[in-house]
Order: sequence, then C-alpha cells, then structure tokens
Amino acid sequence: MNTTVQEKIKSDNILSKIADKFPDKKIYVVGGTVRDFIMDKDSYDRDLIVEGIPAKLFAEELLNIFDATLVPLDEDNNIYRLVLKGSEDIHNPYMIDVTNPIENSLELDLMRRDLTINAIAVEIHSGKITDMFGGISDIKTGTLNYIEEINFVDDPLRLLRVYRFQAATDFNLSGDLIHIICKYTDLISKPAKERVLYELMKLFSGKYTANALTNMNKTWLLEEIFPVVKELKQIPPNTHHHLGLLEHSIETVNQVQLLYEDANDNIKEHLNKVDFGGFSRLAHLKLAAFLHDIGKFSTWTIEKETGRHRFLKHDDVGSKMAKKILKDLSCSNKQIEYVSTLIKNHIYPSALMADPEVNEKAMMRFIRKINDNTIDNIILSMADRLSARGEAVTDEMVENNIKNLNRLLNFYFDKINELAPLPKLLDGNEVMELLKIKQSPKLGKILSALYEAQLDGDINTKDEAIKFVKNYK
Repeated sequence: MNTTVQEKIKSDNILSKIADKFPDKKIYVVGGTVRDFIMDKDSYDRDLIVEGIPAKLFAEELLNIFDATLVPLDEDNNIYRLVLKGSEDIHNPYMIDVTNPIENSLELDLMRRDLTINAIAVEIHSGKITDMFGGISDIKTGTLNYIEEINFVDDPLRLLRVYRFQAATDFNLSGDLIHIICKYTDLISKPAKERVLYELMKLFSGKYTANALTNMNKTWLLEEIFPVVKELKQIPPNTHHHLGLLEHSIETVNQVQLLYEDANDNIKEHLNKVDFGGFSRLAHLKLAAFLHDIGKFSTWTIEKETGRHRFLKHDDVGSKMAKKILKDLSCSNKQIEYVSTLIKNHIYPSALMADPEVNEKAMMRFIRKINDNTIDNIILSMADRLSARGEAVTDEMVENNIKNLNRLLNFYFDKINELAPLPKLLDGNEVMELLKIKQSPKLGKILSALYEAQLDGDINTKDEAIKFVKNYK
C-alpha cells in the first residue's frame, strides 16, 4: 500500500511540481488526499502541511507554479487555499489547501483531527508515511474511528462530519465512535449554521446518503439537526406504504441515487450541474427527497369506514414547512426555492400521467410550469413511487406509474429544443392601467390567472392578454 501512495504522489501533476520546486522543504500531503490515494479513488483536492516557511508565503510562492487564485480560509490558524483555474468544473475541482502544523508539530496536528482515516500524512519527497492512529488499517477494514474524544467537544461539527464521510465511503462506525456521538449529540447546535449546511450538503452529495441518514437516526443526531424527524417517526406503515414515514423518506433518497446511477448521460449531466448553493442538483434533489413528505403529520387523518390514511394537501403544507427549515439552516433563496418547489409538486407528474386521456397539451403545461426542474421533478416522483410498496400497491401499479413517468420524461427530451421561456405579455402596472385599479390581492389573482392561461397555451399574444384581463371575473 505504501508503494501505491508513493507512486501516486510521484505521478500526480500537482504534487510532483511542488516537490520539484521545493526540494529542501518538508511538505506533507495529508487528510482526504491520502485517504483517496489509498482507496484508489479520484482526488481533486490537495491538502498540504508545510514546515519551515509560513503557510501564507508558501501559498503565494505556489502562485508562480499554478494558474490559481489565493483565498485566505483562516488567517488566524494559517490556512490558505489555492483555487486552480478550471475548478468550477465539477469533474475537475482542483484546490490546494496549505497550512502549518499546529504548534510546529506534525504529530500534534494529526492528533487534533477527527477520524483516523483523515490523520495519515505522507512526506512528498521521501514518501514516508506517518500513521499514528491506525488509519490505514481502518481504511482496509472499512471502519470509521475517532482519535481523541476532546476533538468532538472542541468542534462539535465533527459529529456531523462522521456521517458525511460515511455517505462518501459507506464505512461502518466503530462502537466507540457511536458512543461518543450519542454522548455529545446535543452539541451539534453550537457550530455556525453555515458550517452545518456545508457538511449536510456534502452528506447529500455522497453515494451512500441513505445509509448515513439511517445511522444518524440511531444516534439521535438526525432529529437534532432536523427536529421535524420527530413528527415523521409518528407516521406508521399503512396499506400504501410498507415503511414508516421516516424510513420511506430515507428510502426515497436511496431511490433517487439508484435512478441517477441507472440514468442516461443527459439526465446525469443535468443532475451533476452546480446551478446554486455550490453543490450539484443531485445533492439538492436528495435533500428534497428526504423532506418531501414533512407535511404529512399535520395533515394526517384516518378514514373510519376504510381505515385508510389520508394526507390531503401535504405537498402544499410540506413546501411551506421546508422554506422555514431551510432558511433556519442558512440556505440561499435559490436553494429554498428549488427544494420547496419540488416538494410542492412531487405528486404532480404521477397524477398527471395517471389520466389515461392525458394529451400533449397537458404534458407541455407541466413542462412549462416546472421549467428547468422538470427532470428533477420526474425523478423525485419516480423515487417516491418506488419507495411506497404497501399491500394495496401491486407490482403492475408501480410498473405502469414508472412507465408513464418515463413517457413524460421522453416527451420532455423530444420537446426541449422547442421550449422557450414564456414571455411576460403584461406586467402589473399595465394591468392596473387597463382596469383602473390599484395594487391589491385582486391584481395578484389576475396576473396568476393570466400566467395559468399562458401555460395552457390559450394566451399567446399581447392582444389576447389584454382581452383576457378586460374580461377577467
């Protein structure tokens, strides 16, 4: 294994250049870079510890080698980042993080880290490996293990980082680590919300997000971060759902991941886009999948005659709840809009395609309304269907539902080149002038009705819009 890491360092375009440029400096590659090298995974970040020169000065000298931008991450602790040109591409996000060892001691620096698999250092000239806590052994056995209990008290965000790494690696937590997390779960409220959000989005970016969420629930960390989980746990399985609501929500996340892995290149390319929040659409889609049914508890009724569980308008209620949850997590407006919109419309595609007489006009209306999120919405609807297999749900029902959703998806790809944003035929000021009215709820209703008529294809010109507004009742 040592030879493999040494070979990777020598053949690495970034590290080999740094080694050649600074032959007399003690430079260590550490943390995730080493972990990824050992696991033979692609690694796009280079985490460096340098001795004998201030980290800032060293980072500035690296600018002479690489076409990059220097970003101070934490000047108090001498942590600097070089963002290399082209790093905006999700498939090539090369960054170099540079710091000095804590108290000028590599050993002390490694001791302050969170997990053993992240506390391995390799000197880039000699290839000498420093593995004080058995990190390599834990990588071999697929185990997440902690270094010092106090590290979680000093920075409770590490409690969440454990599951972020589980989502990426699918490693098992050691019994001792589980005990530590249970002991300090309530401390997760201390870190800044922005830091928590970053780790959450990394977690939802992982291939094994569903497994990580399941295990987070076992240590109560999940409901500390998402208090709404307490409500989800109270909804049991029913004739249409073979799982309780929390388990259904997590399984929907799993099905989104499976659908992504089985998708064609066009869908993968779309879901890989980083359009908002600094993370892929896929990560945000899985977050929406986890929250898609949060409105069910407050809309839950059971029919006396049939015993059937009903959740009328849970999509609308859940969408509103999600806005507050995401705002409290410091999500951006675009993140909030994306997730809440998907929750509000997660039933729409299946309901639309369940109509045996659905026509192209109705499907086009759906596409125009959902717009850039059409693929995401359909995938969420598929995942929801595949995650609900109660005794009243037959295999034929599921197969027909998925077949119809694929028909809608194919229709979207057939029509995508014909689609253009709906033009704004009249604005609020024009409507007020036409009707001689002031700004009021009535104005909002008229503009909404005009938009709906455009979606239906009934209004296409400004003259038609004016006639519609004048005749609106």
